[in-house]
Amino acid sequence: MRFLSNILATIIGLFLFFMILFFGLIIIGTLFGGSSKSVIVKSNSVIELDLSKITEDYGGQYYIKDFEYTQVNNDGFVDVLRALDAAKTDDKIKGISILNNNSNIGLAQLSEIRNKLNEFKATGKFVVAYANAYSQGEYYLNSVADTLYLNPVGQFDFRGLGSEILYLKDIQDKTGIKMEVIRHGKYKSAVEPYLQNTISEANREQNLALLNSVWNTLVTDISKSRNISIDSLNSYANNLSATFPEQALEKKLVDKVVYEDIYHNGIKKALGIAKNKQYNTIKIKDYAFEIANSVSDYDAKDKIAVIFAQGTILSGEGDASYIGEGSIRRSLEKARNDKDVKSIVLRVNSPGGSALTSDLIWREIELTKAVKPVVVSMGNLAASGGYYISCNADKIFADHNTITGSIGVFGTIPNISQLATNIGINAEQVQTHKHGVQYSIFEPMTEDFRTEITASIEKIYDVFLQRVADGRKMTKEQVDEIAQGRVWTGTDAKRLGLVDEIGNLDAAIAEAAKLAKIEKYKIADFPKYETEFENILSKMFGMSIFKSQNELIKEYVGEQNYQMLEQLKNAQKMKGVQAIMPYQIVIK
Repeated sequence: MRFLSNILATIIGLFLFFMILFFGLIIIGTLFGGSSKSVIVKSNSVIELDLSKITEDYGGQYYIKDFEYTQVNNDGFVDVLRALDAAKTDDKIKGISILNNNSNIGLAQLSEIRNKLNEFKATGKFVVAYANAYSQGEYYLNSVADTLYLNPVGQFDFRGLGSEILYLKDIQDKTGIKMEVIRHGKYKSAVEPYLQNTISEANREQNLALLNSVWNTLVTDISKSRNISIDSLNSYANNLSATFPEQALEKKLVDKVVYEDIYHNGIKKALGIAKNKQYNTIKIKDYAFEIANSVSDYDAKDKIAVIFAQGTILSGEGDASYIGEGSIRRSLEKARNDKDVKSIVLRVNSPGGSALTSDLIWREIELTKAVKPVVVSMGNLAASGGYYISCNADKIFADHNTITGSIGVFGTIPNISQLATNIGINAEQVQTHKHGVQYSIFEPMTEDFRTEITASIEKIYDVFLQRVADGRKMTKEQVDEIAQGRVWTGTDAKRLGLVDEIGNLDAAIAEAAKLAKIEKYKIADFPKYETEFENILSKMFGMSIFKSQNELIKEYVGEQNYQMLEQLKNAQKMKGVQAIMPYQIVIK
């Protein structure tokens, strides 16, 4: 019996060995044999502008240390911009279709897409859009279309902007679980819900100013695209007078209220194709892949490095979802030491985070701009620590809708001393010196510890002010006047001197070329993130056995719930004093 079991074990072992060898050869062949993906752009094609899977500015380049393999992901927002640029002069592309788009990108990114679509239209090609329902954000993008379609039983959301903040002081008092707060900046309202039950006048003021600034930009752009006065648009929003499709049609907010088949027939007519025929389409991500992998600009020796700093600022290596000092500092060092790189654009899309990491990146920019020009391009937001790493650039560009500023610092420390008392827990400390036990969540915060943390907060705030003052050629007093943790839109930031120009990534790159005194150049994207082998497999094959834990969670709980979990995870990673935007802004 033992003999048979040994034979069976040997057979199973050999089977597993050959299976592993077989799949191993496939993986190695894929890794070193190049990508097998093939994209064919047919004549008379229409690009499907689906942005639902586009989340970050930069898809990222990942490498495995000591393995000599790099994985490049051409699925970032910047790849979409480059694809739309290429489509303007591509004879095979005749138009763009925006069909039931449901994007997760921010308003500044939507504004950049709108600009590209307007440039595309200027070449004589068409842009059309159809939706079963329009949110305000999607309508802002789609309103640029030549012809705007809406489902006859669809919905049209146009009501203005609003915000809601939950205040938690009472629940802290009732549960005995509270957050001890130390802050500098009367507008640093991330911590306000822990301290009181109602909104402060300062917080109400900054929220209203922010919402009004964003809304004014939205309706100004929509007014130009749809030839409807701003006063009329505000009236429609205030009275909810365009809620139903027939109302939206009557108010000229849309052009046609029909079913989707009529929409496709309209595209066929524009292409000169019979109704019973199919027209050629290509998804924007596939077209972006094709453009990114086609030979272009290789005769240009000079380069402009575009370094993407996106996500919360934390410590460590960083990746496409968060900023770490490892990858950003390495990228800046490589760019400034490369003689072919003539200037650098830092693309910032961050709410901030670790004050220490922000300062480490700030220092690397100081070293870099002493050698080559550094221009910052702000995306959806470059607030708090995101502004910290931007403020010393030679020139700063922001979109009208960019959320920036938030120059302030805070710290929050959990305390459950009241809860511990209520349920009968008593913590006793033994220490060699007066401050040996730094802090215990089971005891009330001592005045000595509060003084210690407050001094640290004040020190970092003072350094932050000095960094901004030096970078923006202002006095500390002038910076303090517009700081205090308050957030501003790009429009207001330009007026206050926090940014130099209103402009997109293209404008920032053009300025970087101008400062470097070059006309012909190619773009080099950074960072390259160091990663693990299994993460490469996950991105390559998309198979559940290779998928990362984060990807599996996202599939299970959905995109919005996953983003909430990411915020909680990032909060757990935060160490030391934070320079982070006081709240998250999502406009639908």
